[in-house]
Amino acid sequence: MAKATDEDTAPVPQRLLAAATRLFAEQGYDRTSVQEIVEAAGVTKGALYHYFGSKEDLLQEIYARVLRLQQERLDAFADADAPVEQRLRDAAADVVVTTIENLDDASIFFRSMHHLSPEKNKQVRVERRRYHERFRALVEEGQRSGVFSTATPADLIVDYHFGSVHHLSTWYRPDGPLSQQEVADHLADLLLRALRP
Repeated sequence: MAKATDEDTAPVPQRLLAAATRLFAEQGYDRTSVQEIVEAAGVTKGALYHYFGSKEDLLQEIYARVLRLQQERLDAFADADAPVEQRLRDAAADVVVTTIENLDDASIFFRSMHHLSPEKNKQVRVERRRYHERFRALVEEGQRSGVFSTATPADLIVDYHFGSVHHLSTWYRPDGPLSQQEVADHLADLLLRALRP
């Protein structure tokens, strides 16, 4: 009798998301069929449609679950009882680490976002904007209190950092010379240097 793996015993939605993530990363969203996803997950099409209305819903959820995690963590950093400089640095490093930990999810999404319907694309943009606005609020708090320079607008500072984060999937390799934490520390330090009065 074959031994069950963690993936075999995982709840159906998790199995579907894991299979879709692997297949989308390997062969692309548009070249992956629903049939391939359900076969890889070991479920029926009926099970997929019970939890997800479409392949597009899987794509949206792949990114949304990372964004939910990052939003929860950002909220915790932003609400912490620490100086604004420390809270911003922690948040800036964390978004790098969590993006690297979920690199397939992030790269799939940025490669395939154009496949989302206008309505779903708008939903994702609203959630991303919420994250960016909370992050920007930390920059603005530091600028108002004189801890950070006001020479560069907060919006530009945030775009600068997230431009780096969004390109991680194009160059970061787990077997490369820098660990995920080292990359996170370097990028967070660059952000803080850009804000130094």
